[in-house]
Amino acid sequence: MALSDPQIQALARDAMQRATAGDFVGAEPLLAQIVEARPNSGQALHLLGQARLKLGRFAEAREPLERAAKFLPKEAAAQVNLAGCLVHLGEHAGALAALDRATQLKPGDAAIAHNRGRALEALGRADDAERAYDEALAIDHRLMASLSARANLLAARGEWVGALNDLETALTERPGDPHLRLRRGELLLRQGDWLRGLPDHEARLELPTERYRPDLPHWQGQPLAGRLLIYPEQADIDGDAAVRDALMLARGIDAVLQCSAKVAAWLDRPTMRRGEPLDGFAAAAPLRSLPYLLGWTLETLPPPAAGWPKPVSADRVGWFAAAEPPPGVSVERNPEQVASCRLVVGDDAPPVHLAALLGIPAILLAPRADWPWGPRSGPSPWYASLEVWHALDSETLAARLARC
Repeated sequence: MALSDPQIQALARDAMQRATAGDFVGAEPLLAQIVEARPNSGQALHLLGQARLKLGRFAEAREPLERAAKFLPKEAAAQVNLAGCLVHLGEHAGALAALDRATQLKPGDAAIAHNRGRALEALGRADDAERAYDEALAIDHRLMASLSARANLLAARGEWVGALNDLETALTERPGDPHLRLRRGELLLRQGDWLRGLPDHEARLELPTERYRPDLPHWQGQPLAGRLLIYPEQADIDGDAAVRDALMLARGIDAVLQCSAKVAAWLDRPTMRRGEPLDGFAAAAPLRSLPYLLGWTLETLPPPAAGWPKPVSADRVGWFAAAEPPPGVSVERNPEQVASCRLVVGDDAPPVHLAALLGIPAILLAPRADWPWGPRSGPSPWYASLEVWHALDSETLAARLARC
């Protein structure tokens, strides 16, 4: 049955009250009734699309938002909301076209310029994206989202000074923001500036993630009346990241290491499993906080823990990298056979750490190295037998393999 104008007005009042109160679940079906009764109402279509966006129903929001954009050709908000929907659906070219129309309707809008930058970046047009962020910041020089996004683009090009300047500007507005502090810390650490970078890196512990933390006080470096527990903060203690951190960072302190069974089998130090009772422990610290808590630098790293397995002589090269080895090289790809290799080559993963821990010559291929490795290639301060290569030169690698 067709709805009368008074009925539609009553539905609209009820829908708007619900939407204003944040009840989009209740508002959406009312708006859908209005659209069914008035299919050419641009405002009703726009409100229905917005409600579905709020509910995360992006595929269902698309059709009313596309129609709203046609019926409301002079409203920039209709184009912006359509663009937001298309971004969520992965249709960045369509989103950019909608944002271009919004720019014509509302020039000088910082948020629209920023969203254009996001769409351009998603399309792989980094230079154009940077210009869009520049435009947004020319309008509003403290726009957090554009400062952070431009910092990421600059950092990806190795323009550390510009990236840090953007983050510093953002932090003057939000000095306690853990996301911004962590990003600044990562940039500083990747340049080898541990003095300034490590305090910021601790901001990661303030972020709501699936990071593991035992039910113990967080150790801040103070003397303790009981034992200290050190642990990988990754939720998956058997995963490569947690194993790597346990092998690399559990050093220089008298503490019990909480780790997986396979790590415990490799290390000559006190260990315990996750889930075992924590009786007798006074505090705990994540492994990635030890450089900060103990004042490490790349020049003053303590020696690694001793390893249990004893290497045996062999002719094979352990290969644990995503890249393929040079032709003609006999390689071993089984991580269980690391101790029997004469040389190990790989990415930043447990087999390379284990080989280096055992004193086996090893090469870490780290084009996107984690910050503990530092910015320079060559012999690593973490392990006496390890070299870090930040750029892979296949000819140099082949020659190196031939010499070993």
